[in-house]
Amino acid sequence: MAAADEMRDGVPLTNLDQPLVAGSDLTKRDLVDYLDAVRDRLLPALRNRPLSVVRALRGQAPFMQKNLPRYTPDWVRRVALWAEASHREVSYALCDDRRTLLWFANQRSVEYHPTLATADDPQRPTHLVLDLDPPDPDAFGLAVAAAGLVRQALADAGLAGAVKTSGAKGVHVFVPVEPGTDPADTAAATRALAARAARIDPALATTAFIREDRGGRVFVDSTRAGGATVVAAYSPRLRPGVPVSFPVDWADLADVTPADFTLRTVPALVAAHDPWSARMPAPQRLPADLVAEGHTIPVARVQAMHEGKRRARARRAAGAEAGGTG
Repeated sequence: MAAADEMRDGVPLTNLDQPLVAGSDLTKRDLVDYLDAVRDRLLPALRNRPLSVVRALRGQAPFMQKNLPRYTPDWVRRVALWAEASHREVSYALCDDRRTLLWFANQRSVEYHPTLATADDPQRPTHLVLDLDPPDPDAFGLAVAAAGLVRQALADAGLAGAVKTSGAKGVHVFVPVEPGTDPADTAAATRALAARAARIDPALATTAFIREDRGGRVFVDSTRAGGATVVAAYSPRLRPGVPVSFPVDWADLADVTPADFTLRTVPALVAAHDPWSARMPAPQRLPADLVAEGHTIPVARVQAMHEGKRRARARRAAGAEAGGTG
């Protein structure tokens, strides 16, 4: 084990002067210092929520870690949840305090992806989320325009949301829902809002899950539901320059770019206040008509899977027919 360069809150910090990511002058120390500086803003977004992280180890491709490794200290809080995708129980961390955050920082955990639900009620999201994914990395302006459609759809339904850059190429809209809301209704309302936003300007936005069907439009992704994770506000992203997912006032969204918010710029922006909590509306009851509409809309990921199988069968049939006539 490497000798500690420094101790903070009882956590040994090692190899702080190593490069953080290729092509950047940032070091591991920059990551640790950033996370420590913004901990009072980031921790509320992580607290009591099962956490996945994206780690950037030297000499390896970045990877997402859900299951805590065996060497995790006993004092890191955790919760065991069944993962349907991998058919096993996963031990997720609960990053509730500075000490745990510093430990993750020392593990070169760059991105922080909490679940939308808490550990106390892991199937019931506290927010619905729409992820606005533009067609290419340089089309952030299209994501901003699509966010305007979502805001209009929310207003038409009597709802309000908060918006942040994803830290990558898009935008996230969060809408807090009333405690006790049926998770199936939250997912349905998310689908309905996505559909309504796309109907406002179908030349700009689409709910097509299959990329080839999007036609250069912004994908209004309604699949962040149930046990899904979304990158936390104030989390760094493993992108060139290591940008940060950052909350923005609706009125200012058109005047920013994801690159405005980085490990170096964000600490000063949040030193005096927490713009994410300040802009987040109070939890809201979902309108019955919105929920009812959503229940008539297929889940995009499932619909895309069936459509993909249908297209594959059609291609095989066409190939067989062409082979038979040759």
